[in-house]
Amino acid sequence: MIQLIKAGKRFGPKVLFEDADWLVGPRDRAGIVGGNGTGKSTLLKIFAGLEQLDSGELACVRGTKLGYLPQEGLSLRGRTVFEECLSVFQDLKAMEAEREELNHRMGEIDPGSEEYSLMVDRYHQIDTEFRTRDGYSLEAQVGTVLAGLSFRKEDWRRYTDEFSGGWQMRIALAKLLLEKPNLLLLDEPTNHLDLEARNWLESYLRSYPHAYILISHDRYFLDVTVDRLIEIWNKKVWFYPGNYSKYLELKQERLDHLRAVARNQNERIEQLEAFISRFRAQASKAKLVQSRIKELERIERIEVPPEEATIHFNFPQPKPSGRVVAEFTRVDKSYGAKRVLTNVNFLIERGDRVALVGVNGAGKSTLIKLLAGTEPLTAGEYRLGHNVEPDYFAQDQYKELDPNARMFDDLVSISENRTQTELRTLLGCFLFSDDDAFKRIGVLSGGERNRYALARLLLHPSNFLLLDEPTNHLDMRAKDVLLEALRKYNGTLVFVSHDRYFIDRLATKVFEIGGGEVQIYAGNYEDYLFRKEQEAAGSVEQPPVAVVAAPAETEEAKPARRVNPIKLKQMESRAGAIEKEIAQIEEEMARAERELAVFQSAEHTMKLTAEMGEKRARADALMAEWEEVSHAIEEARA
Repeated sequence: MIQLIKAGKRFGPKVLFEDADWLVGPRDRAGIVGGNGTGKSTLLKIFAGLEQLDSGELACVRGTKLGYLPQEGLSLRGRTVFEECLSVFQDLKAMEAEREELNHRMGEIDPGSEEYSLMVDRYHQIDTEFRTRDGYSLEAQVGTVLAGLSFRKEDWRRYTDEFSGGWQMRIALAKLLLEKPNLLLLDEPTNHLDLEARNWLESYLRSYPHAYILISHDRYFLDVTVDRLIEIWNKKVWFYPGNYSKYLELKQERLDHLRAVARNQNERIEQLEAFISRFRAQASKAKLVQSRIKELERIERIEVPPEEATIHFNFPQPKPSGRVVAEFTRVDKSYGAKRVLTNVNFLIERGDRVALVGVNGAGKSTLIKLLAGTEPLTAGEYRLGHNVEPDYFAQDQYKELDPNARMFDDLVSISENRTQTELRTLLGCFLFSDDDAFKRIGVLSGGERNRYALARLLLHPSNFLLLDEPTNHLDMRAKDVLLEALRKYNGTLVFVSHDRYFIDRLATKVFEIGGGEVQIYAGNYEDYLFRKEQEAAGSVEQPPVAVVAAPAETEEAKPARRVNPIKLKQMESRAGAIEKEIAQIEEEMARAERELAVFQSAEHTMKLTAEMGEKRARADALMAEWEEVSHAIEEARA
């Protein structure tokens, strides 16, 4: 469909990549990864025709339709959201208008005329194509995509001019998804999406009928949407089968191999140089020396790139608080006539790591501001526990900073008993080394300001951290380091994040905010989704209602709690289905193992290995679910 042939690209004197060969097929699902500045976005722009190659060739099959979504910068004006999305179907709308015109004209002319016959043929042609392309469901398609991207129905009739930059990018994404180009090119499509919209987009892409290439710093998103990773590394374009997790394994193997080959090469070079140096002056060894010199000249030196700089830090371990850290009792929060929270009650205990989830506008940031004390309650009571010291990191934390101050000077002004070396080390951990430490805050990019605001946070140890989107503008490696630091932190944490992997690895509780209420779920985001699915299916066992026995009634005389026979039947049916699926997966794995025993090619082996890993993970998940369902069945029967 589209192909790079011996492609190369420079940025000034810097080589981004060279000799790249890549054939994109009609159903490829590929992700591009690499360090900052390696050329990921540039490569996507080359495919989109917005950047030119410095060497090589880009070939495209005639008729291939491309759709490109940049990271930011799009602005739409003059139409409502719904009209803007419908505009991608202009050819179908024109077809519909022509069909109606033909229908009208056919009613006015003689059915026996040649003109009528031609009109009937044209009408049939248009109607067939219109039906084939789902022309009768255009409004429904637009509504489905807008709802999936978290646009409320009342927003559909608002003009696009009224929306912020992030929502403008959502509208642009909606238009691309509705247009369904042969090759979808998405640069950080999840940047402006909440968690629910990301989940919907993951599902949409999995059923997308054509090819797509995307760039993302969301590890979970890459894991579930792509089956091939392309890495720009060491001035080359490398290809890995599988999702992001598989890519990490294969990349480490490739790096270990490269280091081993480089080590052997260096040893050989040292041997040759030592021989040449030792025998250069001896005439009897002249031929041997010349042979070694030529061999040395022929060696193409293997370059092992240095590890990318990344953030290394740990949060200072704070003094312990009391068991109860924060408590809401009948809390209401309103902005004028708009009610955000109504009669909310919850308790946060020492060591909890609470993720706040909910659609955009549900009240996540409001709740975290209430906990931080930066917003007043409308009604109710908020109580902080004994020795609790809250510390708040806002989405726009950098706006509180003095843009004219230099970073190092700003840290000195707020630090106590910290040496200059400690402060320089702290900045270095956040990738502000050497002269960068003396940059003025006002000249920093959004990502740099976010990193600096996190660095500032470390100077004020707290036992109750409140973080609103701390991963914004961080790349994948920086997110991983922040994640590990927070996992080691022994204080209490409440956070908002739209990164599924980050929440899954960190949260011990999930607070779902919506409709003015806060619903509490134990566990991480996976556990939360599982419970939500059970609730939707009506299979969640409700906790038994406590009943006070009459004084004369003994324990033995209490009637046994009746089990809903429909729920029991559902659980038994599910257990049977799981057993069948596990047996099928085990049979497929055994077949794959037999195939692996006969080597065909390295690519085939890697593909089978990846498939087996996925099947094994699925079997483990099913087994865990089977054990849970079986335990519930035993309890119900007892």
